[in-house]
Amino acid sequence: MSEIKGASVVIVGGGVTGLSAGWWLARDGVDVLVLEKGLIGWEASGRNGGGCSHHHSPLFAEEQRLWPIMDELLGYPTEFRGERVRLAASEHQMALYGRALRNAERQGFESEVLDVKQAKELVPLAGDTVVGGYHYKFGGHANPHRTLQGYAWAMQDHGGRILQHTTVTGFRTEAGRVVAVETDRGEIGCDSLVLAAGPQTGRLSAMLGQEVPVQSARCEMIVTEPLPLMPLGGVDGCGLYGRQTLRGNLAYGGGPHEWLAMAEEGTLPKPTTPLMLHMGRRLAELLPKASHARIIRSWAGVIENTPDGRPVIDRLVSQANVVVATLSSVGFGLSPASGRAIRDLVVDGACGFADISSFSLARFAELEPNWRELQGWQVMAAAEALAA
Repeated sequence: MSEIKGASVVIVGGGVTGLSAGWWLARDGVDVLVLEKGLIGWEASGRNGGGCSHHHSPLFAEEQRLWPIMDELLGYPTEFRGERVRLAASEHQMALYGRALRNAERQGFESEVLDVKQAKELVPLAGDTVVGGYHYKFGGHANPHRTLQGYAWAMQDHGGRILQHTTVTGFRTEAGRVVAVETDRGEIGCDSLVLAAGPQTGRLSAMLGQEVPVQSARCEMIVTEPLPLMPLGGVDGCGLYGRQTLRGNLAYGGGPHEWLAMAEEGTLPKPTTPLMLHMGRRLAELLPKASHARIIRSWAGVIENTPDGRPVIDRLVSQANVVVATLSSVGFGLSPASGRAIRDLVVDGACGFADISSFSLARFAELEPNWRELQGWQVMAAAEALAA
């Protein structure tokens, strides 16, 4: 630890958001150091559906511009594959899913309405329950593990540094600015600080006088044995999201969330909710011709959600040189654009390519103290959903 005294920008959190921000800063020549309490990408950043299709976000246009060229920009493979299909099992679902088509169309992105025959041609694993669907000519999916490693390696290629197994215990401030990050391995000086620590972001920001309100939940995924490759690997529906890997595995998630209570020291209890069979049943409903496939593994990461489910990317009022970022469970797909937005806030003081005013922390100024209870985001919520 003696060789690392500090960095111009210290980023707390080695997930996909922190690493993307580190890469964008390092490629501009900024001296940047990422701190991670465990291993990079060990939570939801490396354990998610890999979707890249967030048409409701102000970062959507930049997300769509960047993903097709990320392999070239990073110099490492992400396994990005464009376009997605969403299958509907009822006319109600057809109407519901059509919102994405219309919202994307307003932003210049095309889609195609699929009849039953077309849906089955694009998704051979679909069955007779499908009534139609949508072929979104935008979005897509990528490999979370490869993408995250690509961010890390590319950042290091540009001179950025990563320090794993380093827990942040506090901050030293002077005149309304953070001048050092206190860790279990010593103090690390900084000119600017980025908090992108996932579920820990709320606790750490509270230490600096302005809490980012988040509630933690476990996001579980199931993976099947390999199946024949479909024309398009990104297929959603039945409340599930996911992808088919290049090996043919189906990797899917979709809850219900298991809400977790954060302990005083910032640790999370070991989750126990049995979601695997619940999601397996729904995956069989979405893709009946894959119902024979065995689930070969299940894994989960801890995500965080804000009260309105939207991201926060903003500067703290309480500390002038601190940027906070929580992507509220949609961090992977937005990471190329969110990392650039964070870079802009740190270097330029404002995002230069999109209006991210809706990501302001000020929107929670009048938040009720018991907002978690009002939302129903309690520890037993998932168990009750499974029992229903």
